[in-house]
Amino acid sequence: MSNMLMSNRSVEGFILSTGILVGSILLGLFVQFLLIRILKVIGKKSESILFQSLARHLRGPLILLFPLIALNLSVSILDLSADSLDMVRHAFSILLTITVSWLVTKFILVIEDIVIERYSISAPDNLRARKIQTQMVFFKRAVIIFIGIIALAIILTSFDKVRQLGATILASAGVAGIIIGFAARQSIATMIAGLQIAITQPIRLDDVVIVENEWGRIEEITLTYVVVRIWDLRRLILPITYFIEKPFQNWTRTSADILGTVYLYVDYTVPVDKVREELHQILLQSSFWNGEVWNLQVTGATEKTVELRALMSASDASNAWNLRCEVREKLLDFFQKSFPDSLPKIRGTFNGSVLQ
Repeated sequence: MSNMLMSNRSVEGFILSTGILVGSILLGLFVQFLLIRILKVIGKKSESILFQSLARHLRGPLILLFPLIALNLSVSILDLSADSLDMVRHAFSILLTITVSWLVTKFILVIEDIVIERYSISAPDNLRARKIQTQMVFFKRAVIIFIGIIALAIILTSFDKVRQLGATILASAGVAGIIIGFAARQSIATMIAGLQIAITQPIRLDDVVIVENEWGRIEEITLTYVVVRIWDLRRLILPITYFIEKPFQNWTRTSADILGTVYLYVDYTVPVDKVREELHQILLQSSFWNGEVWNLQVTGATEKTVELRALMSASDASNAWNLRCEVREKLLDFFQKSFPDSLPKIRGTFNGSVLQ
């Protein structure tokens, strides 16, 4: 009879414990759903990037956070032995550490979304935006790595044996540090180069550069490498130390504005003033010209042709390329239609006796 009563109590205790666990999980999920729903509604009505980003990024970690908090608060009600209770609380502590770390990294992504929204590199004059976004990339990655290391350290030190082992390792940290530093000197140099680029910024996101004789834009900057999107959509991957150790061209270091040139080789009979007027008209009608700089000069003369240089400005490298192509095409058409005799020709003198 007593065995039957104990069995009934065990079943009742199991059912109660299961009910508490399930109820805690459901309560946590309900709170998470309610909070995300509120953030979505506020973000939709106010069109605020803050609330939209919070709703998008916090959904994952909050699914774990609120149920874990509810379970941690209700675990003391469960009918568990002292050892089992300590083990469960230790497991909850580890899971909470992982979840909170995940949550903090998501907050970093929210900050990144706000920065990208406020400082968009799609604007014509995007120098400051590119500078801030480049710094944000390094800040985000460095902070996420730091959070991961701290979380791992907290989890490991929660075990008594690991804590004791840590004291032993600390005693020999000097020798170990020298060995590790020597073995990882290349990785350390790469990390330092990444920090140096984040501070001095010889390159920024969306910079127009020429590296390895290739024209392209900086598409991605990490702590160890840089991705350059070349004009034909290929990607050039370079170690980040490349931009510290080797020379390269940065066309948008201080401003996106750039000058473009078109060279034409024509006959000595060319009416330069007429060509200069036509160039001005072409630029006035072009959507690629920024309206600031233009000129036409005779920059060279050989025994056969005259060299004309058309100079023009554009808001960025892409517009400058399109403007140069447009000007070259329309000036050639102008010569063919209006001054065909000004196209290059070869002159010669014939002796009558030779012709006989």
